[in-house]
Amino acid sequence: MSAGGPHRPVVTLASLFGAGGSYVGPRVAERLGVPFLDRAIPEAVAKEAGISEEAVADVDEQPRTLMERLVAALGRTSTVSGGAGGSVERLDMQERQLRAHMEKFLARASVSGGVAVGRGGMVVLRDVPWALHVHLGGPREARVQQRMRLAGFDRETADRLLKISDRTRIGYVRHAYGIDGEDPGLYHLMIDSTALDLDACVDLIVTASRARARHPDLTPPPEE
Repeated sequence: MSAGGPHRPVVTLASLFGAGGSYVGPRVAERLGVPFLDRAIPEAVAKEAGISEEAVADVDEQPRTLMERLVAALGRTSTVSGGAGGSVERLDMQERQLRAHMEKFLARASVSGGVAVGRGGMVVLRDVPWALHVHLGGPREARVQQRMRLAGFDRETADRLLKISDRTRIGYVRHAYGIDGEDPGLYHLMIDSTALDLDACVDLIVTASRARARHPDLTPPPEE
């Protein structure tokens, strides 16, 4: 039982580049007394699937074209299948299997509690009544400036990484689940984390998560 109620807190965090997810996530987990699952997910999936973490990372949040994924697979011939193997169909099957492992890990975490960043957590755990789904974003320029400040990047690097990261993060949910990951209906909180101090964002999420764990029945029924 958590300090806040009968359920261990569960938070999914979708964070655009420069929105501070790497800062906010671990601090929310620490405040709630639950694991921060960002690194634990590929480790656990790799162990369960019997493959390397590099293979998981190659699938994880990388919505590429079939040809790009096939080329990547041929470049890591024995990582997943034990050989260059195959076809686009075989590669897609491997990706679906790895996502299934990720989803099983997240489902188990919904009982033990945790803060999960990315990986479509707000979709995978949408039926967990006490889970809190959070989106961190903000205007493009503000996110670039914040990332430069937090990571010490120069402007050119921050611009380039934002372009790549936004495309892959947004595309991952669409590629894996066929929905728009930027849809406000997927989240309980959408925070412009460039307009608020990041520690204030942590406070908001912690407060909301504790309230959610105490009163999961406050979720309105879905519309017919």
